[in-house]
Amino acid sequence: MSILNKLGGVLGTSKELNVEEYMNSDEMEDVDVMHEPADFYVKPVALQSESDIALIESELQKKNIILLNTAEMAKRPNTLKGMIDTLKTYVDKQGGDIARLDEEKILVTPTRVKIIKSRKPAQKK
Repeated sequence: MSILNKLGGVLGTSKELNVEEYMNSDEMEDVDVMHEPADFYVKPVALQSESDIALIESELQKKNIILLNTAEMAKRPNTLKGMIDTLKTYVDKQGGDIARLDEEKILVTPTRVKIIKSRKPAQKK
């Protein structure tokens, strides 16, 4: 008999615990079992529709940093530009920052987190 079954018997529950079912539940979606909880996170978000803007704003309010993938929206450049303009306006009002990393990636930071946009030349050894 496993320890979980024994514990269930002591607690008065007769239903067996299915660990795989528990790990796949919605509650476990944001749990990182390999690391301790952090104060803030860097979260990847794929920009696919206008509704993703609300998700990004919500994450920024939680002080998380967003690594935004715009590959899907690149097929609709006018829509993408409008969405980025909306995000830029929001981020500016909140005191955060936004910067393009490459053609498909944008870094978006919350309040009081700034991105240094100038590049230092590589040092010769």
